[in-house]
Amino acid sequence: MLDLAFELKALGALITLLLAAKVVRAKIRSRSRLPLPPGPPGHWLFGNALPRANQSQQFAEWINTYGPIISLRVGPKVMIIIGRQQIMVIIGRQQESVDIMEKEGGLLADRPRTVAAGEMLSRGLRMILAPAGEQFRRLRRAAHTHLQAKAAESYAPIQMDAARDVILDILDDPKGHQAAANRYAASVILRVTYGKTTPTATDAPEIIIIQKMLKRFQMLMRPGALMVDRYPILKYIPGYASYLEDWRKEESQLFHKQLNRVSKELTTGKAGPSFGRYLLENQSSHKLSDEEMAYLAGSLFGAGSDTTAVAIMVVVMAAACYPKAQEKLQEELDIVVGRDRAPTFDDYNSLPQIEAFMLECLRWRPVTTLGFPHRALTDIVYKGYCIPKGAIVFGNHWAISRDPNAYPNPDQFDPERWLNSEGKIRDDLKFPSFGFGRRYVLD
Repeated sequence: MLDLAFELKALGALITLLLAAKVVRAKIRSRSRLPLPPGPPGHWLFGNALPRANQSQQFAEWINTYGPIISLRVGPKVMIIIGRQQIMVIIGRQQESVDIMEKEGGLLADRPRTVAAGEMLSRGLRMILAPAGEQFRRLRRAAHTHLQAKAAESYAPIQMDAARDVILDILDDPKGHQAAANRYAASVILRVTYGKTTPTATDAPEIIIIQKMLKRFQMLMRPGALMVDRYPILKYIPGYASYLEDWRKEESQLFHKQLNRVSKELTTGKAGPSFGRYLLENQSSHKLSDEEMAYLAGSLFGAGSDTTAVAIMVVVMAAACYPKAQEKLQEELDIVVGRDRAPTFDDYNSLPQIEAFMLECLRWRPVTTLGFPHRALTDIVYKGYCIPKGAIVFGNHWAISRDPNAYPNPDQFDPERWLNSEGKIRDDLKFPSFGFGRRYVLD
């Protein structure tokens, strides 16, 4: 009987939403006489069926078919996917992704509503999902103190110590290189975020939990993952996705536990420098609640653990797949550094082959293939099309990385594409490895 009542409630809610969706679409069409960007046809009522797997690759195929900017209809919402990169060549052509995301960055500095990940899992506490407004400004101001370039320079000793450990780990156990990369990432971000000493294994409790939570969060952020993001009224149906509350409690407990440890160390005088310590000592000036501080530090911990390890593994994979490119790196290291010492950050500007190799790795296999969604704050007119106010806008990193106009022979791994005739890094070629616009640091 309860199941029948639940289904009737869900059906009634869905019918209400479908009727509302027709009204919303009519308003969208009436706001501008300009058409939406082209895209694959969808159902007249339900919109487009989003792929359940390999979304970035499917979006890239649609971009190749329909054009550099495509539109989809996801329930009552409009989704815009941008899949081409700007490259400043002699003719000065500006292509779509950077042209819109950078020049119109202020109009896309918002986030769309994310019900499952943002409200049900995170209770509106994740900075990366925070809408434009006072809370986001407070969180960003606090985070910027430890994410800006000058602050990053202070992390070099931590990175070098962890790098020596990971090299020794790989030499001792070459088959365990992936676990070693995970340990490196966890070591660095735990020191930066909480001042915690380096974990000795990837089975440390906080590492196991954060990796599990990251997988959950990434699943929820996949467009179309849960119906509640299309139809938010489902959030209020008793019993809907109740597992999200269990996930929320586990995540909150971890974030508070880590920050509470720093707080206790502060009272005993044992706390070293860390982002967590900074937050605790400057809570009143940044006007942050205890919950906001815990999630701000925890989000940095989670994001750094994931992206760093992925990037390292892409570099390892590329070196294994392309030994001739690897030989060039070793030759440059032998000439510039020699074999009597390890390279340091001071050598960075003298190693263009290595920088080019890393840039090509980030393009060849992007760390994030789709990126995080933006929300249009107003209608944006571009080349005869309208990106309507409220539209969800993605920059598809995978499609951009395969833009043949920006990267000739895009499927070919070619670090030389990043070097000019003098063997230096080109300043006219970029790849948006970590997002777009004013919020790109957070993407």
